[in-house]
Amino acid sequence: MEFQEPNLALNRIYTKRGDSGETALVGGQRLAKDALRIECYGTVDELNAFVGLACVTARTDSRTSALAAILLRVQHELFNLGSILATLPEDVGPKQPQVTDADVAQLEWEIDAMNGELPSLRSFVLPGATELDARLHVCRTVCRRAERLAVTLAREDSAPGVSVRYLNRLSDALFVWGRWANLQLGEPEVLWDPNKAASAISPPAGESA
Repeated sequence: MEFQEPNLALNRIYTKRGDSGETALVGGQRLAKDALRIECYGTVDELNAFVGLACVTARTDSRTSALAAILLRVQHELFNLGSILATLPEDVGPKQPQVTDADVAQLEWEIDAMNGELPSLRSFVLPGATELDARLHVCRTVCRRAERLAVTLAREDSAPGVSVRYLNRLSDALFVWGRWANLQLGEPEVLWDPNKAASAISPPAGESA
């Protein structure tokens, strides 16, 4: 599916039209900046920024450059998602950018391909084996928040069902990509061990629990 090219002229960065606490949707409707729809696509925008940060980190090492290319594509997809979330159903154009089932299918293919290289897990993974892994887990958690907001938006107003599917699959992909990055970089994963909490550690000699 081919989308329309952007037709923008961003000559002025500030317009002052949002000083009253409102912003405009694609169709021109004005909403409060803390409205659910704005919060939803604003969180997608936040996710895009974190994905960009992870992409920069992935580009710094040839072993993860393939992932950098995927993350750049995801950034474009997230902008497409923001476009459709910022549009009421009656205002959606025939070639308006949006995420599609093809985007979801591509994520699924990449999850399966990279997960096939990974060892089975014996516990939950803690973020932080590598810098890239940590950044991808930040992306994952922001993606889950965006997904929760999209679920609420779909229930209380309107949002394309594919938007929830895309975010759900992307969060899974970000988890797998973090593990894959650690494997490529030769760093062992950090696994959750409940007995490494302070409450499970015996007190020093001479002190009572």
